Order: sequence, then structure tokens, then C-alpha cells
Amino acid sequence: MTYNIDKNGFYGEFGGAFIPEMLYANVEELRQNYLKISNETSFKTEFENLLRDFAGRPTPLYFAERLSKKYNTKIYLKREDLCHTGAHKINNTIGQILMAKHLGKTRIIAETGAGQHGVATATVCALMGLQCIVYMGEIDIKRQSPNVARMKMLGAEVRPATSGSKTLKDATNEAIRDWINNPIDTYYIIGSVVGPHPYPDMVAKFQSVISDEIQKQLLEKEGRENPDYVIACVGGGSNAAGAFYHFLDNENVKLIAVEAAGKGIHSGESAATSVLGKVGIIHGSKTLLMQSPDGQITEPYSISAGLDYPGVGPMHANLYQTKRAEFLAITDDEAMQSGLELAKTEGIIPAIESAHAFAVLDKKPFKPDDVVVISLSGRGDKDLNTYIDYFKL
Repeated sequence: MTYNIDKNGFYGEFGGAFIPEMLYANVEELRQNYLKISNETSFKTEFENLLRDFAGRPTPLYFAERLSKKYNTKIYLKREDLCHTGAHKINNTIGQILMAKHLGKTRIIAETGAGQHGVATATVCALMGLQCIVYMGEIDIKRQSPNVARMKMLGAEVRPATSGSKTLKDATNEAIRDWINNPIDTYYIIGSVVGPHPYPDMVAKFQSVISDEIQKQLLEKEGRENPDYVIACVGGGSNAAGAFYHFLDNENVKLIAVEAAGKGIHSGESAATSVLGKVGIIHGSKTLLMQSPDGQITEPYSISAGLDYPGVGPMHANLYQTKRAEFLAITDDEAMQSGLELAKTEGIIPAIESAHAFAVLDKKPFKPDDVVVISLSGRGDKDLNTYIDYFKL
């Protein structure tokens, strides 16, 4: 059995392209070309050069000595927070901006929640001299104001989404509407492993540099390519997809996906899709989705702007359904305390999204000789106001 995508764009029963007719030409153009373009030598060379010289890869695989001692196991941190722009998002936007160039597109749109994908998209648009429009929920604009300023400095136009929960789901809706209205010159850089095929597969492939580096770095540090556990937070799930990618079909490597329980899984203010979700279609793909009994999307909640998405990428829906990955839900309070602990123990302030992953250490026992890799997907600069308000700093 493989946990990778099949030729029809599905992971098990999840995935596909469920899109309005007006988007068919755009999505089909991408589907027919993305593998061919991304496998061209010139594309690979430019992608690898930009990852190295612009984004600063490879990122370190850091042995967290004090954290390891506290939890009596071997804990390594994959330091995506040290990428240019402060998160793993840049890996994907570099790949997709090159895809847009090869397809002759001149106008770039994107959606963003926490703002990191928006910043990464604005960054590569500035690099390539392309027009950039980022859709962002009105609530997220307020709670992630430093990232809004960064996007504007990079030349992007930030357009607020004022409907629904005014967060990531609604920003995605607005971006899709824009794409329908501007089908010829516009390329939509989706920021996670969500959306219609081929986006989940394409984003996962661009992010797979994370697990590729983990294997090479572990071989150097531990004399083995494969860890016992890989842990990553999941909203849509792009950093988890990248961290899991090269281990998907190796069941000796245990995968742990960490979702946001918000104020409690059954509190009515949560984003724990695996527990609360049912099969449905959102933003062009069939996946697990939080919805009311009559099929209306319910509003997610998390203290973390990057995890309050009502669905999960189809790769992760399949990993959950097949039990290939263990899914854990972490509350706001647990995540915030874990973020503070990492700061005080290792001198690293994580993004609140990543802080959810570290809370697993208090939930699950590990053996002394286990090698546990945690994807530290972003740095906490963007979340300082939230940390300040929470801890009364």
C-alpha cells in the first residue's frame, strides 16, 4: 500500500478536483504541466539554487539537549524557523513562482491565515517582479499586523476577507473568486496541501525538501536515515506533508499530526478536524471537514491563526482514516505553555502553530533511545502580541 497520491489525484478516497466549470481550464492547465515542468533540469536547478542561496537551505537539524534530558528521549528540531521569511512556507512559494513563470502568468494571488504564506508569496513576487495580491481574513489582519506590514513593504496588496469567520477559509474563498474572474493572466499560489488536484501533490513535493534533509542529516548525526517519530502541526498541513513525505510508505517511522483543539475539542471553539470532521468538499477537494448536520461548514477556532481551518489536506485525511498517522488535538493553553517551555529550555521562541507540536511531549511517553524529530515550522516573532497578551509579559 502507498500513502502517496494516485494517478487520478486521490489519496485513498480523498482528493480530486471538485471545481466550478469556470476554473476548469486553469486547474487543467496546471495538472497537465506541473509534473513535466517540475521535472525539467532547468526548473530543478533554479529551484535548488533559490532554496540554497535565497531561502538559506538546508535548515539545521538541531539536537535539543535540554529538552531531550527533560523528556528522557532524543529530540531533534527541524529548524524551518530559520528559513528566509521565518517559516517553511518559502519552500512552496519558490516552487510555485517558478511554475507560474514557466506557464507565462504575470499576476499572482494568494490566501493567508497567519500571514506567513502571504509574506512568502509577496517575497517571491518581489524577487521575480510580479504583481501580488494577498487575501487575508479581517480578523487575521488585526492579530497578525507585523506580517501585514511585511507584505506591504514587499509590494503586495493585502485585501481583507470580511465574510464568514473573517479568517483563512474566507480568504481562500475570496482568492478563488478572484481566480474565476481573472483566468488568463493569473496564477493562484495555494499555501497548503489543500485545494483541487494537483495542488495538494505539488505543494507536498515542494515541501518534501524538509524530509529529504531530515534523512541526510540524521544519517550524519545518528548513523541512520529514519527517525522513530516525526511530529508536526497540521492546519491544512503543508509543513507536516513536507516532514512526513519521505517516510509515508515506511511504517517503521511513526507519524504524529497535531491539530488545534482550541478551547477544547467539544467546546464549540476548536479546529480539531480529524475528530470533528466528516467527509465533505471544501475549496475543490474531498476531505475531512467540520460541518453541521445539514452540511454547512462550521467555523473553526484556534489561538493560532495558521491552524483555524475547518478542513485538512486530503493527504492527511487519508493518513487519519488509514491510521497511518496518529492525530492528537492540543488546546490553546497546552500550546502556549509548550511555546514558553521551548523558549526557556532551548532559547527558541516558536510560532504558536509549531508550539502545538511540542505539547505532544507531555501527552505521549517516548523511550530513551527513540529518535524524535519535531518540525519547528516557524518562528514566534509574528505571534509576540499573542504571547504578550496571554502571559501578561
